[in-house]
Amino acid sequence: MPATVPAAAALALGLWGIDRQNSMWRDESVTYQVAHRSLGELWGLLGHIDAVHGVYYLLMHAVFAAWDGGLLALRLPSTMATALAAAGVGAIGARLAGRRTGTIAGLVLVVLPVTQQYAQEGRSYALVTACVTWATYFFVRGMAEFRGRWWTAYALTLGLACWLHEFAALALVAHGVTLWWSRGPRHVWRSWGIAAACVSVSLLPLAVASAAQAEQQLGWLGRPSLSAWLQFLVISGVGVLLCRLLLRGSAASAEAVALARLSLPLLIAPVGLLMGISLVKPWYVDRYVLYSFTGLALPAGAALGWAVGQRHRLAPAARVLTVCLLAGAAVAVLLPWSLMVRSPESRKDDVVAVVHVVEKSAREGDSVLFMPARRREWLLSYPSVYGRLDDLALSESPAASNTLQGTEVSAETIRRRLLTTDRVIALTDPAGQPLDPFAQEVAKRQTLKAYFEVCERTEVLGAQIVVYARPGHCVR
Repeated sequence: MPATVPAAAALALGLWGIDRQNSMWRDESVTYQVAHRSLGELWGLLGHIDAVHGVYYLLMHAVFAAWDGGLLALRLPSTMATALAAAGVGAIGARLAGRRTGTIAGLVLVVLPVTQQYAQEGRSYALVTACVTWATYFFVRGMAEFRGRWWTAYALTLGLACWLHEFAALALVAHGVTLWWSRGPRHVWRSWGIAAACVSVSLLPLAVASAAQAEQQLGWLGRPSLSAWLQFLVISGVGVLLCRLLLRGSAASAEAVALARLSLPLLIAPVGLLMGISLVKPWYVDRYVLYSFTGLALPAGAALGWAVGQRHRLAPAARVLTVCLLAGAAVAVLLPWSLMVRSPESRKDDVVAVVHVVEKSAREGDSVLFMPARRREWLLSYPSVYGRLDDLALSESPAASNTLQGTEVSAETIRRRLLTTDRVIALTDPAGQPLDPFAQEVAKRQTLKAYFEVCERTEVLGAQIVVYARPGHCVR
């Protein structure tokens, strides 16, 4: 029950609105088109960029090879992984503080809006969360029982998490803090140290490859914003308060102490470390350490479980009223967030909406420009639409160049090609976004402004589709 009920709830919520109103944002589009490349093309890509996501791309390649189920196939692995993560939280909670705590903690993880968001995301973060959560379960078992099988399972599961995304290695730090705080015996330190060393050594090839790609992989990131720091402090503060409440309300039972010592490092250490590192080398994105929310769900589940245990102190009518009020408050708070994360507006853009506008606007013989070039991603997952247009700036396709969005010709060649066409569909960022200073991008903007006029402009979520034509060629 502590594992099965949260897992079933996670599956139900994950399948609810999984197509997200038939929308897909650009990161998911990367997964979709990369996973459809051949193994040779995929290997070539990983040698240049995105090695950090290589294992995930291989997994999704296998998924699409077995069943090319579109958006459902793209997101179903994340939904299933979220169910596994919820089951893992339930198992940890039950192990440390009883079945009721485990069941409620698993359900808390499931209903968190951020969990629901990434349960329907065609990226690796839900899978990483599932692996880290079960590695944490094996860690708990290994601390309590002197059996090598738990540490072997720990090393294998956390190793897989790190190969799915290398920042899962920060969970090692959290587990080390838990051992130190718990004053773990020498044999536990030795077993954990061997397992941690195995995970670290296994990760070295990926770390070396991704380090060489770090500038182009993470160069777009800035240092953590003030709002990111405030969010981190608020969430960490909530976790601390829940643990203090637990320790006071349960008379500092051994179970509550063990749960607090496991939860707080997992909640605080990975995020805090990554944000601290990002002051020097900007690497922080909240989804990279999504698994830290396990450290919030556990004390929240324990606190709610303790509160439920006090219901016998209330009169029957008061119990019913209290349950109804709490359920109503939870629905009122969580339902708007749940609806929001299932809408296209919950992401930065909508590739499907862009494709529909391009399909409607395009005439036979039209050309296309992507401004900036990385917005080519908006059409790559829909070759039936992209193939109808002449990509004026393209030098080599993504697959041929072992890149995500292909390579482009020189600025002068772009200008020359533009002057030989009558109509161009330009896919651009929304108004007000910074303009790339690269020569090719400047040539696109200057040539369109000097020799073309705007026929129509359509704005969709996170994008603009602008039809340009030479004077006199706008009329259909």
